[in-house]
Amino acid sequence: MTRHALRNTLSLMLLLGAAGAALAGQAPGSSAAPDVPISHRDRLYAAEQFSNTVSVTDPADNRLLGVIRLGDPAPGNFSPLYRGQVLVHGMGFSPDHRTLAVVSIGSNSVSFIDTATNAVKHVTYVGRSPHEAFYTPDGKEVWVTVRGENYISVIDAATFQEKTRITVADGPGMQIFSPDGKYGYICSSFNPETAVVSVADHQIVGRVKQESPFCPNIAATPDGRQVWFTLKDIGKAQVFEARPPFRLIKTLETGPITNHVNFAHTAAGDFAYITVGGLNQVKVFRTDDFSQVATIPVGSLPHGIWPSGDGTRIYVGLENADQLTAIDTATNQVVANVPVGQAPQAIAYVPNAVPEGDGTQGLQPLGVAGQTTQLKLHGVVNGKPVATDHAPTSVTLFDQGLLQVLQASATGLQPKHAYVLALASRADGGGPLEPLAAFMTNPAGSAIVNAIGPIRQVVRDDAGAGARRYLVIAPSENGKPGAPVQVQAL
Repeated sequence: MTRHALRNTLSLMLLLGAAGAALAGQAPGSSAAPDVPISHRDRLYAAEQFSNTVSVTDPADNRLLGVIRLGDPAPGNFSPLYRGQVLVHGMGFSPDHRTLAVVSIGSNSVSFIDTATNAVKHVTYVGRSPHEAFYTPDGKEVWVTVRGENYISVIDAATFQEKTRITVADGPGMQIFSPDGKYGYICSSFNPETAVVSVADHQIVGRVKQESPFCPNIAATPDGRQVWFTLKDIGKAQVFEARPPFRLIKTLETGPITNHVNFAHTAAGDFAYITVGGLNQVKVFRTDDFSQVATIPVGSLPHGIWPSGDGTRIYVGLENADQLTAIDTATNQVVANVPVGQAPQAIAYVPNAVPEGDGTQGLQPLGVAGQTTQLKLHGVVNGKPVATDHAPTSVTLFDQGLLQVLQASATGLQPKHAYVLALASRADGGGPLEPLAAFMTNPAGSAIVNAIGPIRQVVRDDAGAGARRYLVIAPSENGKPGAPVQVQAL
């Protein structure tokens, strides 16, 4: 065979791998499938819950192309006549790479988007507070975890209509499938149990005990041997065998606000990448001996994570930084950051999503979705904020016009303790406090805290005389705040 003929044959194999039913040799597909080199035909998507957008990035040059606007920011989405989506959050894609399934928690919907044109093809409404949606590997069904209830909504991928429900324990958090399409793995956000379901007949065939009730994310290794899931409340990840008897084989200490897990299949082996929101890090583990091989500092509150089609890059959504971060898997170094919409949650890398054309139809600029303010809170020593070695509490104010949605990634607090996020009139946190949100920390001493209001106008240095306020966190006893333990860094 001539060199020219060999090159054409290899190119054809790559195209067939991208366009056929089999995914590339990366999660969520099989490691036996051919990898797809990064190109301008690929797309990286992020679901952004406060701007209600889906950002679309060209990974070949790490360039944001625009956003698909599925809804309006607050307070426009409070109207009783509002018809858009609210809290755009979950994301999956079809095996042929032509359809994106985007879950909106607040409007109980799954939006099916054409990857080539960015057009919404259909919106299917399901039960209360769905979380994630993924296609079965044969492309015939879409399983949606309805976290506010006790079932998986099984949608016919051809008609977009619900065909059946799979009853599980209350609060199914997420589901993923074995690369061969035989099993679906469903972890729970409200009960300490992961269910294993036979895809062929929708019957539960196994159960795996979770060390805590709160699993936000689950993923299967491309070699079909393991399933990893994260436990956000206690800062751990667990691993079990992907085949019967589904034996639990490892529990890893990862850190506070452990979010998502995914894999890179490389020449050096298979590696699990885990986002740890409370530490602003991505931790990397081998899947053969579970040794930790890297700790990668990234931006504020890393959340969703996904590999490129060839495993050379891992992409991370930074929830409190409104960015996507690209990590080189050969060096485990950050090589690029891309601005996106507000509070990216799930992300997805889709190889060959745009077979022809520039794929920018229907995209809009970031606009208000790109307007945020970042703050930090530090511990208090002798009445002054002092930076410590561990990640500080990060706060982002997401502009919604006059108002902002505040989100704090609170860390370094006492486990299972009541606190209040408040405004103080003095930089040291002294004086009367104006409570914004009460919260309880999880067993890892962390929490995600939200509030809404015209907060940016009073917490910045340019606030008018007498109006300046400072964000603080104080313990709460009998509904009353005590002395602040964290104060806004100046």
